[in-house]
Amino acid sequence: MSYETKADALEAVFDNPAPQDERVARLADQVERLSERVGRLSAVRPPLSGAKSDAEPQRKAFVDGYLRKGLDTGVELKALAASSSSDGGFAVPKEIDATIQRIIRDISPIRGIATVVNVGSSQYRRLISLNNVASGWVADSAARPVLANDTPKFAELVPPMGELYAQPTASQSMLDDAAFDVEAWLADEIAREFARAEGVAFVSGNGTNRPQGFLTVPTSTVADSAGTRPFGTIQYVPTGVANGFPATNPADIIIDLMTALRPAYRQGAAFVMNSRTLAAVRKFKDSTGQFIWQPAMQGERPGMLFGYPVVEAEDMPDVTSGGMAIAFGNFREGYLIAERSETTILRDPFSNKPYVNFYATKRVSGCVSNSEAIKLLRFAVS
Repeated sequence: MSYETKADALEAVFDNPAPQDERVARLADQVERLSERVGRLSAVRPPLSGAKSDAEPQRKAFVDGYLRKGLDTGVELKALAASSSSDGGFAVPKEIDATIQRIIRDISPIRGIATVVNVGSSQYRRLISLNNVASGWVADSAARPVLANDTPKFAELVPPMGELYAQPTASQSMLDDAAFDVEAWLADEIAREFARAEGVAFVSGNGTNRPQGFLTVPTSTVADSAGTRPFGTIQYVPTGVANGFPATNPADIIIDLMTALRPAYRQGAAFVMNSRTLAAVRKFKDSTGQFIWQPAMQGERPGMLFGYPVVEAEDMPDVTSGGMAIAFGNFREGYLIAERSETTILRDPFSNKPYVNFYATKRVSGCVSNSEAIKLLRFAVS
């Protein structure tokens, strides 16, 4: 069929609307089927990030009700003490707990390089083999000999755990101020205090109701290749000088420290020292007069020493006679942190009137997991 003008074509459409009605009906049917599919998908998929979830009322009740006013309506009650629920306490909502964990990771130096595992109980245990697996070579069709092997020996690794606490304090007038972001303030205060306490424990903790630091384990000059150093004992390298670095070629002793670590552990290794020791090391030069220190190209990355990053941990000791001011090793392999990630808060408006104390706790443990993966530089003659 042909039409002389556009007017003739439009007239033919209005005279015979059946084809248009059929197309409209088909489109309506497709829209209905798509709506059904979207409904089924919405029923099984979790809400998208940013969408209001079931946890939002819980979080709002925690912040606006419990933190600001001390109301426990709509907040899940948790026992602060494992043995008694008389003291009470509230588990921090996941969003606030994630903020606390992120801040701790950013400012806790050892946590940033060690292995961190989350546990659901009050203690973490791991078995470690102390002797090598027997092996050998044979031809394809040859009989496999019975390999002589010592009785398997295992050591049980149980990181000492303690309850870490912080107690930020605010006035009730601050909490009543709607412009005061109590959630961000509390997360920042708790995280910074946790990170400060962790920094001390992971380096020099005595293992009593707290982690055991890597500087408090037994030490020895026996090298790994000797195979006689007891499990859990870290090798140290003496500088040959009691109160500082050697006067001649002081950087050589750092090279000795590096090469004391097995090559398998050097991948991912790092130096750990405080800023005062680092200030001395940064002045070392090679035979051409160039500084051995390589500054970071980006602000977020640490500087490099002989190609390895330097982690500044202010809890490391200064250069003193007999002190171990520099550590070098693969802390992912050498140090283990086990924690219960849940942070608990108890609001206390009575003990320090007119202020409100927020008693925050979590359980953290830590210890040396592989004593071969960490080496220490000792400022001593031997």
